[in-house]
Amino acid sequence: QAVRWHIELQPWASPTPSLNYEASRFLKYISTSQISCEHMNLNSLKGYSETAKKPWSVCLDERFSLIHRIRSKQCRLYSLGLGNDDNQFELSMANSGCEVHRFDPSIKSAHIQEGRHLWYHRLSIDWRDPNPAIAAHKLHSNTKKLGTVLNEFGHQKIDVLKADVESAEWKILENLILEDVVEQIGQLVFEVHIHWPGFEVSGNDSTVVRYWYSLLRELELKDFRLFHTYKDLSKPQMFLKKEAFNASSCYTLSWVNTRWK
Repeated sequence: QAVRWHIELQPWASPTPSLNYEASRFLKYISTSQISCEHMNLNSLKGYSETAKKPWSVCLDERFSLIHRIRSKQCRLYSLGLGNDDNQFELSMANSGCEVHRFDPSIKSAHIQEGRHLWYHRLSIDWRDPNPAIAAHKLHSNTKKLGTVLNEFGHQKIDVLKADVESAEWKILENLILEDVVEQIGQLVFEVHIHWPGFEVSGNDSTVVRYWYSLLRELELKDFRLFHTYKDLSKPQMFLKKEAFNASSCYTLSWVNTRWK
C-alpha cells in the first residue's frame, strides 16, 4: 500500500474561500452527532466516582465492543496528556479492569506502575519520531509516534485513545490517519483546541479550518462516527483568535469506530 503524505482536502465550503463559510460548516459538523449512543456514563462501571472535571465520554452500548472488552477484562486505554492532573477517567477505567497507559512527558521516571492496571510513561506522543542523529545526543529521547509505541509495546489494538495534548491533536490525528494507525483504535476521545491553528498547522484562517474539517471527514471515511460533543464553556469563546461564531476555544469530541465489533 502506497504511503500517504497528505490527507485529501475537502472542497471549499463556498465558491470562493471564506472564513465564515468554513467556520460555520466546521462548527456545525463538530456539534452534530452522527450516531446515537445510549450509555456513555462510566458510573455504571464499578469503582467510578463522579469527580472528573470534564466529561470524557465513551460509548458503552452493547452493539460496540468496548463494554464487552471491559467485562472480559481485555480492554486497553491509551491516554495522551501534558502535565494534566485530572486523571479520574484513567483511574476509573483501571478500576474497571482495563489496562491503562498514560503518556505524559512531565512524569518523573521513565515507567511507573500504579496498581495492577495503570502505567505511567514519560513519553510524549507526537506526529513524527525524533531524528536519530539528534536523539543520539539526548539520553532520554521521549517523543514518539503512536504507531512506534504500539510496535514497541507489542500492542495490536487500543480500545480507547484519549488525547488532551494542548493543540498538538490536529497533527497527531493526521499522523494516525496517514499511517492507518487509527484503524487499530476502537474509540477516540479528543480535546480539540480552535483558538489558534495548532502546532505546525499553517495557512490563512479559512485554509486552517478547511484542513481541520477535512481531517474529521477522513475519520468518517474510516467508519468513525461522532457520538458526543462537549463544548467547554469555562474556556474563552475564541475561534482562531477572534471572538466570533459563538464558539468555545475547546471541545471534547468522542467517536466510535463502527467497524469494530
